Amino acid sequence: MRKAEYNAELRRLQTELVAMQEWVRESGARIVVIFEGRDAAGKGSAIKRVTEYLNPRIARIVALPVPTDRERGQWYFQRYIEHLPSTGEMVLMDRSWYNRAGVERVMGYCTPDEYRRFLHQAPLFERMLVEDGILLVKYWFSVSDHEQEARFRSRLKDPMRRWKLSETDLLSITKWVDYSKAKDEMFVHTDIAEAPWWVVESEDKLAARLNMINHLLSIVPYEHREPPRVSIPHRPQGADYERPPRELNRTVPDHAATLGGAGDASG
Repeated sequence: MRKAEYNAELRRLQTELVAMQEWVRESGARIVVIFEGRDAAGKGSAIKRVTEYLNPRIARIVALPVPTDRERGQWYFQRYIEHLPSTGEMVLMDRSWYNRAGVERVMGYCTPDEYRRFLHQAPLFERMLVEDGILLVKYWFSVSDHEQEARFRSRLKDPMRRWKLSETDLLSITKWVDYSKAKDEMFVHTDIAEAPWWVVESEDKLAARLNMINHLLSIVPYEHREPPRVSIPHRPQGADYERPPRELNRTVPDHAATLGGAGDASG
């Protein structure tokens, strides 16, 4: 796929996402979209393209940090419940309660009893969400071991993305099989009819983004809603206002003017 084709289709899909957002707001729908998968599989970049033109008050991203001591003493699902959507909201979870079935299981951050309890309770919890009217969509981003390592090495060389590499991320290379076994067992217990897992083949990041967004649009039963019409009013003449001298302001230095070709920028 050429980059021009990708950009054109992405823009078309993002335009549809804006239309879907208007339906979510007007209809009072509640949507939860879970993004799970291997480290460096492209979850974050897919979320970024989904939300790029959406209203953050309607489409919220939830990416919870490591639980606090207090949260560790709660029922496992408790800290996720407060982030669930209200009417007219969509929540995109950059990782979710499935941390327990993945990294916590593989890295030994939970006990065997806590893990078994999660596999039993997760389908019950999700069925309650769906029964209450929440549309729950679960995506698993799949990438090969070779591609994952290549992306890790790319991040290591890029000062803008090096922060994405953590010790836990790097351990996913040596624990590849353990993560595979954990994912397989997680699917056995939590791939339920009410909230099935949808696998996004993510070897090609660009294709994965388009496929995931197109699929999301296909399963959300939205109707096209025209946004409210607005008109820009005429600006009244400020005959009784005199602007203070600009010299009184503390102005940010014009760094852009020191750059070559500064006048070529187009906004």
